[in-house]
Amino acid sequence: MRRSFYQFALKYRGKLHADDFSRFADAMFLDHSFPKNSEDFEKLSRYIEEKAHPIMKASTFDAMWEEYTKL
Repeated sequence: MRRSFYQFALKYRGKLHADDFSRFADAMFLDHSFPKNSEDFEKLSRYIEEKAHPIMKASTFDAMWEEYTKL
């Protein structure tokens, strides 16, 4: 069974020297309404664009999604 995007992105949390991926993952973790079980690009992308914290940039999501789809 494939992990959700949320589960995949959690591996980037808590870096000593923060980068775009770790800031995104930390903000995502603190966002209680983030669609944690989703594997659907459209649903996640729409959420990022419409409801997510400004730290969760669409460009960072796209780069993380590319890594996620390589699994």
